[in-house]
Formats: sequence, C-alpha cells, structure tokens
Amino acid sequence: MIKVGLLGDSIRLFGYGAHVPTLLGEKYQVFQPEDNCRFAKYMLRGLFDWRAELETCDVIHFNCGHWDVCELFDDGMFSSVEEYERDMLRVARILKSYVPKVIFATTTPVRDGYTYNKNENIKLLNESIVPKLQKMGIVINDLHALASTNVNKYICEEDLLHLSEEGSRLCAKQVADVIKKVCE
Repeated sequence: MIKVGLLGDSIRLFGYGAHVPTLLGEKYQVFQPEDNCRFAKYMLRGLFDWRAELETCDVIHFNCGHWDVCELFDDGMFSSVEEYERDMLRVARILKSYVPKVIFATTTPVRDGYTYNKNENIKLLNESIVPKLQKMGIVINDLHALASTNVNKYICEEDLLHLSEEGSRLCAKQVADVIKKVCE
C-alpha cells in the first residue's frame, strides 16, 4: 500500500481532493486534512498538527497560493513574494524531512472579474517559487498551465476562483497521474 499526503488550499479541499483517492485506486491510501490549508504560513503551522500522518506517507502533494495572492484591502497581496517564497521553502524543507518524494502544484488561474486575486500576481508567485522548489528536488505539477487551457470551462462560473466540476476532475486526473509516476 502506498500512502499519499494531499495538502492544499480550497482548490484541493473542494476541488481535486475529492476525486484523487478514487483515481489512485486500491493500491493507495490517501491522507488529507479536513482543514483548508489556506495560505503558506497557515500550512506551515498545520504541518505540526499533521506530522504523525505525513511522516508515514510515501509521497506528499501540496499546493498553496490563492490566499497568499489575495488583495483584500487594496494595499497589496496578503503575502509578499518574499514572504511566500520564505514560507513555501520552509514548508518544502519540512516535507522533504518527512518523505523523499514531494510534489508541488502551481496555483490555478482565476476567471476575469474576480475581485481579489489577479492572474498576473498568481503568475508572479508561480514563477518565483517553481525554480527554487525544483532546485530542492521537488516535482512540479503545473495545474496552472492545465486550467489555463480553458479558464472559463475549468474555473467555476459562480465564484470565478474555485475549480468547476469539470476542472476538479481534470486536475484530479493530473494529480493522480503525477503521483503514480513519482511512485513508480
């Protein structure tokens, strides 16, 4: 039995995380917190609470970024690029201390008209963190590129932020495929 840890914000919690266990099949056991891992520092804090489960995993897949890029008060992103990098690299180092196989999923785009997150800032965070994680040996799962192929189809029409049902299934398939490939 291969044990997988799935960590992430609401894109995981209300999106792809619901489908990944079924797609992985009976050879895999999946742990994912019932909690929304929210922003990088919140995920970092959660690693302490989830440590016992995560240390028994064979592979951990994580994503985080929508809360970090959020602009609620018209005074900049919730996390600066420097804060995001610092916290995500710390998360990655801790995860690598738990298991040798770690996968990071890039932050998905939002639909035009979403007030609080800007695609240019999502792109900025993704482009800033990906090379640093790759240098650490973290496998990159580019959910941003996948969902960007048809944002209006794969991002929810109702809230303009979360994955649509079709987007959830598409991303779940890619998450499961990347996990299987890493575990071969």
